Amino acid sequence: MKLHALRDFLAVAERGGLRAAARHLGLPQPAITRSIQELEKELGVPLFERGAKGVRLTPMGEVFLRRANAVRSELQKAKEEIDQLRGQAHGTVTLCLSSVPHLALLPSALQAFRSRFPGVELHVIDAVFPNVDSALVEGRIDFYVGPMPARLPPELQGEKLFDNTRIIMGRKGHPLARSRSLRDLVDAEWITTSITYKAEEELGPLFAEHGLPPPRLVMQAQSSLTFLVTMVYSDLLMMVPVQWVQFPLWRDVLQQIHVEEPLPAPPIGIVQRAGLPLTPAAEYFCDMVRRASAQIQQTA
Repeated sequence: MKLHALRDFLAVAERGGLRAAARHLGLPQPAITRSIQELEKELGVPLFERGAKGVRLTPMGEVFLRRANAVRSELQKAKEEIDQLRGQAHGTVTLCLSSVPHLALLPSALQAFRSRFPGVELHVIDAVFPNVDSALVEGRIDFYVGPMPARLPPELQGEKLFDNTRIIMGRKGHPLARSRSLRDLVDAEWITTSITYKAEEELGPLFAEHGLPPPRLVMQAQSSLTFLVTMVYSDLLMMVPVQWVQFPLWRDVLQQIHVEEPLPAPPIGIVQRAGLPLTPAAEYFCDMVRRASAQIQQTA
């Protein structure tokens, strides 16, 4: 399979037509058509359905698109890795961080990374694992740092950094601020952090363990900014990592609700693709995350 065939296939898939792909690549349309036909012949399946308004991927084409994107991503990473090993510190690192690494790990890791790789561009995504698992598998994200799922797909590997603690938080002056048990919170409304694939699995088992009815989940989000604004301007509660109450900027608007029941917290770790190395820049950022995590463990 020729690399230019992958290039042409991706251009057609992304541009939605042969003419648009040819224009984008600066090639004659018949050359793109022949390239796609040869690729379909080699694979033995049609990749596109032709129509009056352009082309669209067949089910087999959708499958091939995922692999083709992964190949393109790996080729780009290979070039960046060679350049970085030659001392040309440029390229891109795309990473996903949940709220814990944002608050507790990014400040120190970022400073060291920018000093070592000033020419490398960082793309930082604020999310948790269930929202980026496919992007990790396909190589569109280099690595993820945050709550680790109980099971990882075979294409991914995880590295535990530290066990974390979770607490319940609400706005300053919340009417349930003096509560001391989950039983006092059965009528509260909650926002979930989406660290599980199903929102009800985050809080439901905790309440059930203590013989309580399921909590009222009225909002689900992925962004820490959404969590913060929602709690400050409503009576919604959240079960969040302990780093939230320790972060200086939020102490004046949020408060912890101390309950006697222990709150489960998944370990914080690094997740990346199995069997494929990171670029030197991405690996260095991970090393700085590991160093910051070690400091957290020493002070715990």
